[in-house]
Amino acid sequence: MSKLKVISTKSAPAAVGPYSQAIMANGFVFVSGQLGIDPKTGNFAGEDTRSQFDQALQNLKSILNSENLDFDSVVKTTVFLTDMSEFSLINEIYANYFQTTLPARSAIEISKLPKGARVEIEAIASI
Repeated sequence: MSKLKVISTKSAPAAVGPYSQAIMANGFVFVSGQLGIDPKTGNFAGEDTRSQFDQALQNLKSILNSENLDFDSVVKTTVFLTDMSEFSLINEIYANYFQTTLPARSAIEISKLPKGARVEIEAIASI
């Protein structure tokens, strides 16, 4: 079994519980779910889905960049949203970040997210 490496950057919000921003293991980086929280203020980037999802993707980018990775390294994402009617909006924003290599993806509507968030994204990247 390979050694696990905890990944943490101040460019993304700190974990709000007993988990890591990301873990590197066996040639992959597993990024915990990212909310649309601005790491500078600790508050949501906005109350709407667009601003929250854009910030969540910026947080994901910061974590990937801390290990010299980018969106082209991502092989799988899972998007959790509280309103599936906003799926086309999610696709529009997502396409601004994932342009070259399109990872496998799941999108799941759920009733609630931590801190009352509207959207969350987690990812697995290959190193």
